[in-house]
Amino acid sequence: MSSNRRDFLKTTAGVAAATATGTLLAPSVASAQGAWSNQPEKGAKLRVLRWKRFVQGDEDTYMANVKKFTEKYGVEVRVDHEGWEDVRPKAAVAANTGAGPDIILSTNDDANLYPDKLLDVTDLAEYLGKKYGGWYPVCQQYLKPDGKKWIGVPLGCAGNALVYRESAIKAAGFSSVPKDTAGFLKLMQALKEKGMPGGFALGNATGDGNTWTHWLVWSHGGRLVNEKNQVVIDSPETIRALEYGKSLYETFVPGTLSWLDPNNNKAFLDGQLGITANGISVYYAAKNSADAKVKEMTADINHANFPIGPVGRPTEFNLFFNQMIFRYTKYPRAAKEFLRFMMEEEQVSPWLTASIGYVTPALTVYEKHPVWNDPKSIPYRDSMKIMLPSGYSGKMGYASAGALADFIVVNMVAEAVSGSKTPKEAAERAQKRAERYYKV
Repeated sequence: MSSNRRDFLKTTAGVAAATATGTLLAPSVASAQGAWSNQPEKGAKLRVLRWKRFVQGDEDTYMANVKKFTEKYGVEVRVDHEGWEDVRPKAAVAANTGAGPDIILSTNDDANLYPDKLLDVTDLAEYLGKKYGGWYPVCQQYLKPDGKKWIGVPLGCAGNALVYRESAIKAAGFSSVPKDTAGFLKLMQALKEKGMPGGFALGNATGDGNTWTHWLVWSHGGRLVNEKNQVVIDSPETIRALEYGKSLYETFVPGTLSWLDPNNNKAFLDGQLGITANGISVYYAAKNSADAKVKEMTADINHANFPIGPVGRPTEFNLFFNQMIFRYTKYPRAAKEFLRFMMEEEQVSPWLTASIGYVTPALTVYEKHPVWNDPKSIPYRDSMKIMLPSGYSGKMGYASAGALADFIVVNMVAEAVSGSKTPKEAAERAQKRAERYYKV
């Protein structure tokens, strides 16, 4: 047993989750009420499609866990890895044609594009939730949209935080990243003056583009839809957010309009940036780099949560990961057993350690995991707890999933901050685009 696993078991031994009957269930202790019995079908074979790594330890440990599953059950599992932007269309094709991978690990609320094509996994989700402290509320918003049935098993999210160089912040005259948007703009302006500008993705980046632009709009009170699912993006609050965004954009390094998810990682590690918005993958890459110059950067890298805007509370959006089993699978029991196996602590703990918290788990018990003992990882620990869902503040469903997949918010921000459209024009176009999905 590894030291990390021993530490985890010691930490979580006293963490109990209330079951439906009120019985306390420690996550490391078997319970008759939390028992699971679901043997794979004879001769079962599974095909899994998941997104590519940004952290090598994630993929390596995931595949090691897949091997353990095959050795235990004799079920052959083929895993294909694709970029985030490629997984979504392939999942849509699978849903429409009724053929393809048995299990797909995708992003955000893709499951809401074709809920009737997905296997009901309520029994599995409830089993895991009871055993491991419960799911964060945002999980139900994504994968239990009707409040009754789980259409997928939450995996977690790739937390998106501010990644910065401490030396650059200090050179700009700051001891830390300001916690309010006004102070943050002053920091960005000072960084540019010192020749260490920031830069955030403004291309159709599933992770980095979506996350920070939604934060920008939400932090000022803007939102795509209200609680009644009425499109309200063309609002004074959105206009204020876009005006603030224009001031931020003036401090950016050139080229961010075309940045996709890998671009800011490369620019930061190349020494072009003092600050960006990203997962913990930049820090991981520096720590594990074979390039001595890049490895030296590790001590200078730190992280901070996004500042609080005029709304006065956190408005972070993080890249949510779902695990979907398609109803066309010939081996539903094997597929469920695979996800159960992969979500048990024996597999999650080493995976979380190897990836240094790149994916913040969707089950609350992992807040206590030793991976968060590194102070630099703390901004990512609570990503699931504080994040807002992509369909905020309306109901999740086809419309929210479609609007997100169409990059409506990202495009609006890019148009307004770059000056290709006025903030009002950009908001009006976003309003019309969103209304095509949110039809009355």
